Amino acid sequence: MREFLMNKIAVILPAYNEEQTIAATIGDFHRALPEAEVWVINNRSTDTTESLANKTLLLIGCKGGVINEQRPGKGNAVRRAFLDVEADIYVLADADSTYPAEQAMELIAPIIANEADMVVGDRHSAGHYAAENKRALHGLGNSLVRYLVNKLFRAKLADIMSGYRVFNRLFVKSYPILVEGFEIETDMTLHALDKRFRIIEIPINYRDRPAGSFSKLNTLHDGAKVISTIARILRYYRPLTFFGGAALFFAFIGFVAGIPVFQDWMREQYIRHVPLAILATGLEIVAIIFAAIGLILDSITHQDKSNFERELLNR
Repeated sequence: MREFLMNKIAVILPAYNEEQTIAATIGDFHRALPEAEVWVINNRSTDTTESLANKTLLLIGCKGGVINEQRPGKGNAVRRAFLDVEADIYVLADADSTYPAEQAMELIAPIIANEADMVVGDRHSAGHYAAENKRALHGLGNSLVRYLVNKLFRAKLADIMSGYRVFNRLFVKSYPILVEGFEIETDMTLHALDKRFRIIEIPINYRDRPAGSFSKLNTLHDGAKVISTIARILRYYRPLTFFGGAALFFAFIGFVAGIPVFQDWMREQYIRHVPLAILATGLEIVAIIFAAIGLILDSITHQDKSNFERELLNR
């Protein structure tokens, strides 16, 4: 308890049109963490979210406030919070009452004990997300991204996209947020794995939105984002795999296109399939270019990791 009181804790609640749940969410986290500041990041809400948040904070005597972020997207909201809010420990949750505030101390404990840099509220291990989730395609996309991330980073994470997380100050102040939307959770996980931050997952009792509250997710739009996320993971974090795979593909197609050309030369020492010879040559040149790009970017990625490690040592 003494270590808890010595740390300044900030609860971050990004909110877009959450008038149905914002007051209850603020109240839940204030009861769970009475000494913490609660900051609502109002992300261009067109309903009464902002006024309700202010009234609730004042009514219950909760420290914190409302910060307005005019650029749309959860990533922008979190970025604004990380820039403006100063704390030792940051608790990030959605403002829709789906994450249990009563488990906040359980997630904070590993940060206080210096056992983790990021603690994730795991919705999957206890089966609560599968029971509450009404969108099968979202579950499929979640599984695809989780499989790829675990495979590439040799990790064993259960919940890549959870919005309930706790961070220490080191993680927050060294994390460059370059995404704007709901892909922020995946990006946080990738940053932590790539930069070797310590991650602990703790199962939570996830619940669905209460009646009258509606999700901002769109199956088709967010499905496209899942595919984009998978491509971005390979391109940015494993460039040699991404561009090397493309190089192998074009090299194979070029080889297939060149088979008749080789057969011409073996039989007659004369090339009759001139267009195929030109196509095969072009494809192999493209393959070499992709391979070179992959090698160069892989070296740059390695240098970026080295620079980041040095910056951490100097903090």
